[in-house]
Amino acid sequence: MVGYTIRRIIQSLIVVLGVLVIMFILQTLLPDPARAIVGFHASQAQVHAFIIQNYLNKPFYFQLWHYLYQVVWQHTLGQSYKLNESVGSILKRDAPKSLLLVGVALLISIVIAVPIGIFQAVRRNKFADQGITGISFILYAMPTFFLGELLIFGFSEYLHLLPAEAPQGSTVGQILSQPMALILPIATLALVNFAGYSRFMRSSAIESLAQDFIRTARAKGLSERVVLFKHMLRNSLIPIVTLIGLTLPAVLTAGLVTEITFNYPGIGSDYINALTSQDYPTALGITLVVAIATVVGNLLADIAYAALDPRVRY
Repeated sequence: MVGYTIRRIIQSLIVVLGVLVIMFILQTLLPDPARAIVGFHASQAQVHAFIIQNYLNKPFYFQLWHYLYQVVWQHTLGQSYKLNESVGSILKRDAPKSLLLVGVALLISIVIAVPIGIFQAVRRNKFADQGITGISFILYAMPTFFLGELLIFGFSEYLHLLPAEAPQGSTVGQILSQPMALILPIATLALVNFAGYSRFMRSSAIESLAQDFIRTARAKGLSERVVLFKHMLRNSLIPIVTLIGLTLPAVLTAGLVTEITFNYPGIGSDYINALTSQDYPTALGITLVVAIATVVGNLLADIAYAALDPRVRY
């Protein structure tokens, strides 16, 4: 287990290094990287100073080494000349708010999806199972922005119960000080994630219920509660843990769409603004952070899978 964990960490570091190289290559593929990054209204002297400062007049391998040194050693992702602040400060200010939104929604969706998936498996093909299956299919097929608009129309425009706009503020504390405004963005993300996780949990629980160890447990006279929560739950959660790690990019993407729909001040909004204003350092910096988060998510899922399934030997 320890050796497997070390190997997976080394593999993840190699993948992150590959992502860094790809990000650098994408930056160099810009028609005029210095002019594109500094801005098309910058003077020739400013562009020349940027080229000298970032060694863009040096060979490719030297530029790549300088880029990796800046990111890995100095933790610098560049400067946003559109916003006149570093990309690191933008991420430091807005990433915790996006993490709050995505993390709370993910946690709520898992807490709801796991017991409902087990409930559906136990009552397979009954009326309740078919009803929840229908709702899950509708939510799973519905685009995130459309579900958000429906919730805004229902709970804000029609019932006047909740604000249509997400909480505004530069810190997590300011966001949390407006809990009513957080309900609709979190509900949108949680419902989308719940639909997928509940379907997988149902399938996994049905497969576990058909195994011999479940029949043996029931033959021993154990109560149904002990059979379900002591013997079946752990085995059913194994594919769900893997699924959470693999679907992390989709969860982050849905979070980006949700931020735009509700005007939430996170890195999703920063990313869209960077793309529309051609703020390449900010766009590439956020892309890099999301890619690293995806790698870390997959690493944690693999380690959790190894810990949950003692039958697997590495």
